[in-house]
Amino acid sequence: MKSGNITYRVPEDLPPVVPVFPLSAALLLPCADLPLNIFEPRYIAMVDAALCGDRVIGMVQPDDHAPPLKSGPALLGVGCAGRITSFAETGDGRYMITLSGIARFRIVEELAATTPFRQCRITAEPFAVDFAPCPANDTVDRDMVLKTFCAYLKVHELEADWESVGRASNETLVNTLAMIAPFGPAEKQALLEAPDLRARAETLIAITEMALAGQTGARDHTLQ
Repeated sequence: MKSGNITYRVPEDLPPVVPVFPLSAALLLPCADLPLNIFEPRYIAMVDAALCGDRVIGMVQPDDHAPPLKSGPALLGVGCAGRITSFAETGDGRYMITLSGIARFRIVEELAATTPFRQCRITAEPFAVDFAPCPANDTVDRDMVLKTFCAYLKVHELEADWESVGRASNETLVNTLAMIAPFGPAEKQALLEAPDLRARAETLIAITEMALAGQTGARDHTLQ
């Protein structure tokens, strides 16, 4: 797994402690890029600290069903580590960064950090598959992914860059659609925790079909 100028070959290549960025309904996946607009002072400090170190930040969703902690909202147990591969200052106090996904991780514990941002001890051992080339590219039902995507676009009267879609690998296609789809936190977490690319594609299809079925006037566009 290469992210920017660094190659991560095994779970141990990730730092054992990472700053975490809790953001609801945001999804970062391995081998995918997530642009972020950073403006809160604590997250400005987080980016500054990451740039001074290994440039790794953990994206994780808040757990809305658990009691809040002293440090903030409870966190879901699985997130994704990303490396800052693009950075720009806006001139008005904000940072525009791109996180390139490395691998998923499980939170071992949250540390009693003295920094304004939260830090967690993590392990990527349960997701060692993320460090290897994706083996499931040829098992993804690309036609069904595209059919579902087309139906979703039709219902919402949206357009797509079909030339770029046609050039995208199955991995890029599935992960990009999973990240940009306007689904809620539970659906995003299900996509994150899917064991492999094929399972993520199947989960994406199922979630999209349910979303289509719930749309007013979408009956003619659902996939039966």
